Amino acid sequence: MVFHFRFQKAIQAAAFLLQRQRGEMNYMRLLKLLYIADRESLKETGYPITGDHVIAMPRGPVLNHVYDLIRGRHPRTGQWDEFLRRDHYNLILVKDPGKGGLSDYEVRKLEEIADRYAPYDEWDMVNISHQLPEWQKNDPGTSSRPISVEDILAAVGRDKDAASIAQDEADQAAYDRLFGE
Repeated sequence: MVFHFRFQKAIQAAAFLLQRQRGEMNYMRLLKLLYIADRESLKETGYPITGDHVIAMPRGPVLNHVYDLIRGRHPRTGQWDEFLRRDHYNLILVKDPGKGGLSDYEVRKLEEIADRYAPYDEWDMVNISHQLPEWQKNDPGTSSRPISVEDILAAVGRDKDAASIAQDEADQAAYDRLFGE
């Protein structure tokens, strides 16, 4: 099962977290916060916020498309750069993309994640992400490897719902193709 990456939600979620941090944050920390928000949303609702593909890397799980956007290696980098700019290891909010694409639940989840992990720096977040069962199962050593949605669902106790979640995502992806993102 694969979720459809929702670019607008990803950019709005990243910007929202940056706003909570005075507009600037280490991008590795941001990637961990976004992953945890996606993971918890998947557990609670059956849907991640961004729909991004997850990669196990030596420093923990990473949202693949968002990471490529940060590094300037994604087809939509130009749109991303309108709002967010990388400065060495930090991501800086350039312009507010709003949060109209995020549901009330998603905004609350992002607030909750930002508050819960406020005291932790990027290296603390790496250590926290290394405790997640789906990363441990897919520990890439010095390389990288995908973490399947099924592994995440199993880790959060939703593996029995995989078939219905997959059908819901297929329906949503079809809707998105017809009516835009």
